[in-house]
Amino acid sequence: MKLILAVVQDKDANRLVDALAEQNFQSTKLSSTGGFLREGNTTLMIGIDDDHVDKALDVIKNNCSQREQMVAPISPMGGNADSYIPKPVKIEVGGATVFVLPIDSFFQF
Repeated sequence: MKLILAVVQDKDANRLVDALAEQNFQSTKLSSTGGFLREGNTTLMIGIDDDHVDKALDVIKNNCSQREQMVAPISPMGGNADSYIPKPVKIEVGGATVFVLPIDSFFQF
């Protein structure tokens, strides 16, 4: 048995949960916050048999798209600088960060 932890953007979370449910994969949804952009993320926990991991990863990959987003960089001094006018830069966001962990035992009470 494996535990899949998938960290996805909030924009992709509901679509992904629905797609997982269509394939009979149950998931637990946790709210989380990203460190880089400090935007809302969703972390999904999916307990799954070893032979279904690849199928679940395909569902995640097909429902979590990467896209470009404009962000204003932080002041080079780390705070507000009156003379610093940030020029927005384009970065790639979205997709999924996925961890597949081995599970020694599973209990449901």
